[in-house]
Amino acid sequence: MREGISGTDVRDMAPGRPVVLRDGTVLPMDRGRRVLPDTDVLTVGERIAAVGPALAVPEGTLEIDARGGLVLPGLIDTHRHMWQTAMRGYGADWTLTQYFVWYYLEHGRHFRPEDIHAGNLLAAAEALDAGVTTVVDWSHGLSTPEHADAAADALTSLPGRYVLALGNIHQAPAQWTADPGIRAFLRRRRTGDDDMLAFQLAFDVTGDPEFPEKPAFEAARELGLPVTTHAGVWGATGDDGIRLMHEHGFMGPETVYVHSASLSADSYHRIAATGGSVSVSTESEQSAGQGYPPTWRLRAHDIPVSLSMDTSVWWSGDLFSAMRATLGADRSREHLQAHERGETVTHSALRADQVVAWATNGGARALGRGDDLGTLEAGRKADVVLLRNDDSPAMFPILHPYGHVVFQAQRGDVHTVLVNGRVVKHAHRLVGVDLAAIRHAVANTVDHLRGALGEEAWAQGMNPGIPETKVLDNPYTYTEFRSGTTHGQ
Repeated sequence: MREGISGTDVRDMAPGRPVVLRDGTVLPMDRGRRVLPDTDVLTVGERIAAVGPALAVPEGTLEIDARGGLVLPGLIDTHRHMWQTAMRGYGADWTLTQYFVWYYLEHGRHFRPEDIHAGNLLAAAEALDAGVTTVVDWSHGLSTPEHADAAADALTSLPGRYVLALGNIHQAPAQWTADPGIRAFLRRRRTGDDDMLAFQLAFDVTGDPEFPEKPAFEAARELGLPVTTHAGVWGATGDDGIRLMHEHGFMGPETVYVHSASLSADSYHRIAATGGSVSVSTESEQSAGQGYPPTWRLRAHDIPVSLSMDTSVWWSGDLFSAMRATLGADRSREHLQAHERGETVTHSALRADQVVAWATNGGARALGRGDDLGTLEAGRKADVVLLRNDDSPAMFPILHPYGHVVFQAQRGDVHTVLVNGRVVKHAHRLVGVDLAAIRHAVANTVDHLRGALGEEAWAQGMNPGIPETKVLDNPYTYTEFRSGTTHGQ
């Protein structure tokens, strides 16, 4: 029985109902990077049941027309400070120094548990809207167990897949990882059978030769939790931190190094040798100053890559921007280096399909989920995205599908999103997400923070000073024209 969707009736999209996306161009993101035209994707329960043309489907299957669209696995963001999303765009003109001062030294303590909750709600809804089905919430604003509960409550209230990476920028890692309240939180929330919410520990290594972060690593090992850490951040975390981690045996395949943009070859060798991966946040690295986006170096060392958006207090919250910026930065570096040698690049080393892979199965592998996420094939988890927008002149023709995803598509072209077999977006609208309630919660947070800072500090924080600049003297400035000539002739 073929039954299409009329409008966005939530009753049509009840969890557990089989769903088939019909006749799309499918990018399964397998090793061969195949392109499958006129292909169906059938999900039954939480899993993909089949991928192929003209599939027979169970009675009562919900059918979604994917003709003229691209079907790919759900996108995976391996590093996003979701709690900061209520401050969207506030730090657009910040450097990393201003970010550290605002959150770490001055105003980060003003965030109440309900503010963490509001930011996470907004970030989670934003991710689903953009086809990001799994997000690592690098949640380093959790100054109390109550803040941690607020973060987890927000994530479990929306139908996405999340990893809550616990952190606290207001205490040393050795201190907060030993907090009985945090240990109790993990015992309470980490049930072991929740496929939609996993946990990591999130903290940085300063490079202090005393290695004060060692107890935090030991806590992670005791708890059986992976560590995610900002590495290679210019002026903050560098080679000494990597060396200390390596010498003490705390680097492994489960470790995710964020940015890694200003490390030495020795550090990249240590990451590669221990099987770790790097989460590249290109918009962040380009703008904040961690270092040049390092994909060109990571490729040279054969280090696995995933992509991330970092924080919406500065940048966009979708992985289309991440893919586009990452491919552009890598190619720009390739051209620049060639020009410095007096050479010309005639063939690009990094291709669009590789960047789409980083945004899908690259993220799955980084999270230890390479066996069930990031690829469209039978038996995998049913996290699926349909890009289709009949009202957009940018969505046809689709001649190079991978290139189209990277350079042409954007969040407004995300037509349908499935997470764990559940339709969470259809016909360009979120399903079962109360945006009005989220808007109200975020407005309360903004009002609270603005009041706590005061109008002068609020304005100063958003508008940092502009350094003085000097225009170079121009030796070709004309003071008069030759007799009998007219400018432009």
